[in-house]
Amino acid sequence: MEDTASKIAEFLLQVKAVKLQPEQPFTWASGWKSPVYCDNRITLSHPRVRTFIRQELVKLIGQRFGRPDLIAGVATAAIAQGVLVAEAMGLPFVYVRSTPKEHGMKNLIEGEVHPGMSAVVIEDLISTGKSSLNAVNSLRAAGVIVKGMASVFTYGFPEAAENFRKAGVPFYSLSNYETLVRIASLAKFIRADQIEHLKRWRENPAEWGK
Repeated sequence: MEDTASKIAEFLLQVKAVKLQPEQPFTWASGWKSPVYCDNRITLSHPRVRTFIRQELVKLIGQRFGRPDLIAGVATAAIAQGVLVAEAMGLPFVYVRSTPKEHGMKNLIEGEVHPGMSAVVIEDLISTGKSSLNAVNSLRAAGVIVKGMASVFTYGFPEAAENFRKAGVPFYSLSNYETLVRIASLAKFIRADQIEHLKRWRENPAEWGK
């Protein structure tokens, strides 16, 4: 997994799915200031990268969870990754909205699920884990047995680890923030004097930059 984490971090930096700007921080939807911005959807435009991610997600699921009855993606960013994984595994696919559709059947889960089915949830990015766990709760409310969650990248916040623990959801990610910073430094995507800024943000992201 360490080799996989490093390779994916390298890919994310190369295709600019991750941008590091310690001196010109981004503002997240939550209002947090951040020296890093991650948009893993960019990897979909790069066949070699998306194929590697798909293969590694399939491998992770097999090793950690076994074969579920279906794959579920968290809307919207993880829908494409989830479809790729489900196709590779020959499994049904559904995706979970953050809120019910406002018209038609007003679905929260798009696709066919039945009580007692088992699922692995695919997420592209984990920050606090709250939106990801909302998807898990929606599936559980429909009677689906959630075996766990697999993501492409996680910031590794302690808050996320605690949220997943309380929810009883095993969670694994292909790559993580610490690996990203290490690879970014080795590959000269950041200067040595910027590393401390990135580490301090990771320790207290809610207060960083205020």
